[in-house]
Amino acid sequence: MTCPAQVRVLAQQPMAAMRALFTGAALSVAALGLAHQAQGQELADMIAAHGYSYYGDLSYPPGFSAFTYVNPDAPQGGEYSEWAPGTFDSMNPYTRRGRAGRYSWALYESLLETGGPFGDAAPADVYGEYYCLLCESLEYPATKDWVIFHLRPEARFSDGTPLTAHDVVFTHNLFLEQGLPSYAEAVRQRVISAEALDDYTVRFDFAPGISRRSLIDQVGSTPVFSRAWFEEHGARLDESRLETSPGSGPYVLDSFEINRRIIYRRNPDYWGNDLPNNRGRHNYDVIRVEYFGDDAAAFEAFKTGEYTFRPEGNSRQWAVGYDFPAVERGHVVREEIPVGTPPTPTGFVFNLGRPMLQDRRVREALSLAYNFEWTNQQLQYGLMQQRYSYSQGTRLEAVGVPEGDELALLQSLGDLVPPEMLTEPAVTAHTSSPDQLQDRRNMRRANRLLEEAGWVVGDDGVRRNAAGEPMVLEFPYPSSGSATLESIIQTFTQNLQALGIDARSQRIDPAQYTERERDRDYDIVYDQYVAFLDTGTGLHQRFGSEAAAYSLFNPAGLASPLVDRLIDISLMAESPEERDTALRALDRALRYERIMVPLWFNPNEWVAYWDVYRHPAELPRYSSGALDWWWFDQARADELRALGALR
Repeated sequence: MTCPAQVRVLAQQPMAAMRALFTGAALSVAALGLAHQAQGQELADMIAAHGYSYYGDLSYPPGFSAFTYVNPDAPQGGEYSEWAPGTFDSMNPYTRRGRAGRYSWALYESLLETGGPFGDAAPADVYGEYYCLLCESLEYPATKDWVIFHLRPEARFSDGTPLTAHDVVFTHNLFLEQGLPSYAEAVRQRVISAEALDDYTVRFDFAPGISRRSLIDQVGSTPVFSRAWFEEHGARLDESRLETSPGSGPYVLDSFEINRRIIYRRNPDYWGNDLPNNRGRHNYDVIRVEYFGDDAAAFEAFKTGEYTFRPEGNSRQWAVGYDFPAVERGHVVREEIPVGTPPTPTGFVFNLGRPMLQDRRVREALSLAYNFEWTNQQLQYGLMQQRYSYSQGTRLEAVGVPEGDELALLQSLGDLVPPEMLTEPAVTAHTSSPDQLQDRRNMRRANRLLEEAGWVVGDDGVRRNAAGEPMVLEFPYPSSGSATLESIIQTFTQNLQALGIDARSQRIDPAQYTERERDRDYDIVYDQYVAFLDTGTGLHQRFGSEAAAYSLFNPAGLASPLVDRLIDISLMAESPEERDTALRALDRALRYERIMVPLWFNPNEWVAYWDVYRHPAELPRYSSGALDWWWFDQARADELRALGALR
């Protein structure tokens, strides 16, 4: 069902505004009339709603009873448990320092609901729609120059104190002063003021002359902290700490043992239990995360029921590892859930801060050393598909040679666009022989590209530049990863070595790996970007130049004037069609840059779980929701325990 999301509100000219027109000096009648007209037009164009979407309608009407994909009568209780790799030494996820515990962000809520507490999409059946959570309504002019949120008076932090507009403003300023630099700079340029109009009303004003994209949803999605707690404890957002501030979400931190486990418990006094947004959700009493040194140890623990839910990312394990007795007896369920979003752009990412990797020919040559077909057949049991686009399989994927509106857009950008982008098909992943790791055709092509770039193999088999410096590539990866991923990295490294490159894959401690990744202390790293189905200012943080030198969301350090311009055009688009044209061109430009070796993707989400969880028959498109709207079957759990199958 679709209903108008935007309700026009007609209001009379307020007397305060009229008095403000006189500041001790007389204004002309004409000026007064223009001011009345402008302000009256703004008031006439006011939009009030129970949620927000940029282009228009919301799928859920005011007063909806629940999201359509949940079981509103799902029983509550039981425990969900999963594993996490490596270690943690902090419960503050908003600082660069330390290694934060999994789900440490889950305690906090935002004005608009932009996702479940543990990372699932919410709502998960629509895209780009945000419904009031801490707020009960919002209002803004059609120009989106500012927004006012009206908070729910019943909202409370877990310590029982009211959550007010003053906490919202405090949190906004805290992120600007102590948040991640790339985030703070982006917000500071776009949001010029935040003001608590009273205890339950907050207003944000946006900078003039910029796109109105991702402004209302940006300020609406920021987590809200307790000002009183931070002021009382003298805590900072940029410090690593184990103490957590009270949140307003459905779960609270129960306990933790450093590097062993974290336990979250559903708050029985959660203020939002009766909200339509929450009906049929947040069903577990306990969320438990068990930490293990590596994937192999974690899998053995799953077999014995030490934890009960396992998202599986290891193709070898999925193909041949689930033959233990609990599976054969039906005590453990395996399920493949179709993925409705484009695959995450995962790959071997090049550090463009390294001079030798700033040459696009070098990046293309190194990419040719990866043999997807052999890797998929020999190491991944043929279960994967090859990725190359940042919006693969969607309307935004660039295909073939640019045509029509996309071609016209690229031509209008003049010298920003490399000539070959106009005449050659969009870059796709190369093909390789599945029969041998080293595809001779691709290796010869890689050799030619490296020689063109000035890297030549000498008589000793070592590839050097004109200054006689050898080509050295360091590729660190965490010891907590799967054996399959380690094998893939090592075989890729072998092919690089066959090209005369001193390539070094380095298996290191997870904590050390985290520090090196944050400091960009690598030549190549296994990492990811973000797939996009829409535009937003977050694209600048991930792909743009403004924070390329230090953004944690841009591991390559990409800084391309063309990419910047295309993001800006998508943000300023006046119609969905214009937006899609710009994003299609953006996909083409990103693939042209070759900032990573595109790897594989799985068209399904693999999950294995002890047979104590249930979910609705029809799952929504954008999230599987195991931590959000699944529920615990207590009777089945008791049965498995009686059989001695489950602890």
